[in-house]
Amino acid sequence: MNQFRIKIKKYVISLFLFGFILVSLTTIFPSLNTVKAIENNHILLAKNKGWASASFPVERFQSYTSGFGYRRSPNRRGWEFHNGLDIAAPLGSYIRNWWTGTVIKVGDRGSCGTYIIIKSGNWRHSYCHMQGSVKRINGGLYMIDAAGGIKIRKGQQIPAGARIGRIGMTGRTTGPHLHWVIRYGKNYVDPAQVLRAMLTRAKTQ
Repeated sequence: MNQFRIKIKKYVISLFLFGFILVSLTTIFPSLNTVKAIENNHILLAKNKGWASASFPVERFQSYTSGFGYRRSPNRRGWEFHNGLDIAAPLGSYIRNWWTGTVIKVGDRGSCGTYIIIKSGNWRHSYCHMQGSVKRINGGLYMIDAAGGIKIRKGQQIPAGARIGRIGMTGRTTGPHLHWVIRYGKNYVDPAQVLRAMLTRAKTQ
């Protein structure tokens, strides 16, 4: 009888440990869609032929301060999924639109601070922590950085390379940088891989 109880106890402990590990893994690692996107990035990027018209997003570039993927949170304890690439530059440096597209969202709330999102076909690219704020003027929604001469309207067409904002420290940030996020469809894409693909394409032109 005692041996039976010991076996049951071991089984319950093993089941508990398995459940704990499973929950921990789902918390630590990205969703299957994100993993799939990461694995297929190189295929997607290799097929793209439009990189010649794309632009590097930051003037007065200094360094890449945080890459795409899981990292230790700079503001909190534990790990978090970092869905973009952080590009450091002096405060007030201009940010350029990566690829020709339409502004689908502007905002100035939350951890992203002042931001805009641009849609270019199946691609969506976001620019966070910019200077300025969002205002409604005559029924239109605008991201305005008066000191930088920037006025971006939701719905506006923006060409590649156009200045769309300036490096700021709005939202959750520990220093002046651009948090640059790229999605293809619903999946995140590593911006560093995009930049490498652009460089490779430029060398073969």
